[in-house]
Amino acid sequence: MTSPQGPEAKPGVASAEQGLVLLDGPDGTAVSMTPEAAEATGRSLIAAAEEARQTHGNQTDSEAHPS
Repeated sequence: MTSPQGPEAKPGVASAEQGLVLLDGPDGTAVSMTPEAAEATGRSLIAAAEEARQTHGNQTDSEAHPS
């Protein structure tokens, strides 16, 4: 499922603080996770990215979402 403005192309930025992993995303989105949850999320994101890339090939953003 994508948002009305389309998929985000900028990556989030992760950092560690006081034993938690903080993920800062676009438009002020922020999530805090335990290290275990962050590791599982990272593995899940990588697996999903590989699957999406295989499913849709190497389309550019304009090819995938024509204006």
